[in-house]
Amino acid sequence: MPSLTAPLDRLFRDHPARVNETYATHMRFALGFSFWLALAAGAALVHALVPALCETTASRILRRLHDRISNRHTG
Repeated sequence: MPSLTAPLDRLFRDHPARVNETYATHMRFALGFSFWLALAAGAALVHALVPALCETTASRILRRLHDRISNRHTG
């Protein structure tokens, strides 16, 4: 019977290990990142409908996320 360890490692552990994180640490980072992306998308939508609102919100969030991901230690 073939082992499921290799496919599961590939799906859940290989990428986090390449960026020096555990699965849980990587999940926490990715969930936080997705939260801020969703918030930026919402601000951009509000700004599209009413240009006087959220004028710089999305761009500020995206700059912060870019800095955060650019400064990650990846090995």
